[in-house]
Amino acid sequence: MPGLRKLPLAAGIVALVGLADSVYLSVKHFTAEPVPCSLVEGCEKVLTSPYAEVAGVPIAAAGALAYFAAFAFAVLAAYGDERMWKLFGGLATLMAGFSLWLIYLQAFVIGAFCQFCLISAGTSLTLFGIFIAAALTREKTSFE
Repeated sequence: MPGLRKLPLAAGIVALVGLADSVYLSVKHFTAEPVPCSLVEGCEKVLTSPYAEVAGVPIAAAGALAYFAAFAFAVLAAYGDERMWKLFGGLATLMAGFSLWLIYLQAFVIGAFCQFCLISAGTSLTLFGIFIAAALTREKTSFE
């Protein structure tokens, strides 16, 4: 696709994975259905912990909004809007940092892991990695 920047486009695709994961967890939260945990044990322990909500809002719903924003910023950047790529970078950095904090909570505070939460963390860290890769490659200068 001529004119599209590859790394922002890849980031948009990765953001869709995170969006799907977050929407799934949000639906499960609002419908109070248990989340099937087939790879690791502890999804319900994590998702019903006090850390699963902030002021009554599930973290997954906030994640869905963040992933949608990341998707929108990345797609607009793929079409050449440098300002959107900078916003994407800021958001991806915040998301990666928050994901690391959530992994810490799962490992050392809650004592259980949720596979869907780990997918989200992996997605956030991948978005951050794509932004760093773009900064370190020629893709950075393609906006100029």
